[in-house]
Amino acid sequence: MTDNQVVQTYTDAWTHSIESISELLAPLPADSWNRPTECPGWSVRDVVSHVIAVESELLGDPRPIHSLPSDIFHVKDELSRYLELPVDKRRCHTAPEMTAELEYVIIRRSRALRNATTAPDEAVRFPAGPFSYELPYAQLLRMRTLDVWVHEQDLRRALRLPGNLDSPAAQVTRDLLLEGLPKVVAKLAGAPAGTTVAFDVTGPLEFLRTVRVDETGRAAIDGSISLGPDVQFTLDWESYLRLATGRVRAEALPSGSLKVNGDGELAERILASFVLTP
Repeated sequence: MTDNQVVQTYTDAWTHSIESISELLAPLPADSWNRPTECPGWSVRDVVSHVIAVESELLGDPRPIHSLPSDIFHVKDELSRYLELPVDKRRCHTAPEMTAELEYVIIRRSRALRNATTAPDEAVRFPAGPFSYELPYAQLLRMRTLDVWVHEQDLRRALRLPGNLDSPAAQVTRDLLLEGLPKVVAKLAGAPAGTTVAFDVTGPLEFLRTVRVDETGRAAIDGSISLGPDVQFTLDWESYLRLATGRVRAEALPSGSLKVNGDGELAERILASFVLTP
């Protein structure tokens, strides 16, 4: 694909996911907005508030003026405090107010993306106050696709309304998460030279990937089959996603959803480091 086609792929995937969130919420009873999600301290309303807040900042909207309470247990550092402020601001909003604001943000953001003339490799600023940074425009769209889709799945699990596990945004997310596997295996888990680790993922978005650590200790990933890997993880795609995004630890997964063969000690080190979100 050309760079412009890549940008369009990410834009289409983001659109599909954020519109799916809007459709999911439209018929939602008022009491369902308070259901807890796997994001610590965040309800369904809070996750939606976060999505609205980030897309609003990308549109250039000013941050809300709000004093954040000092006793929110899941706010542990300045970054989490920054993310929490617009979420806490909306905790008193009604369901109609939330859905209306989300729909309006989607309309505005979709128009902005449609009319954008930014080159795919042009450096753009991700607006996040003191945590702002620059990255290529295409990479920004890719990361927004991941974030929106991962939160779509947070909402679906909280509401017990599964779906879109193989959507275009799911595929973008899978590819982005896979890029972090070599670092997890070689650097964070300390797998020695010559190690091979296989990931056999089943379900709506199935794939098989092998991480190989070379003689210098550097790791690479490919789609070939490794006979007798040092460690093999077999799990379903949703469990892989929950592990990779830090939503759950391996021991908390449903029984039978994760199978591990091979070097048990190395497997434990990999699972302890298995958070791949950028």
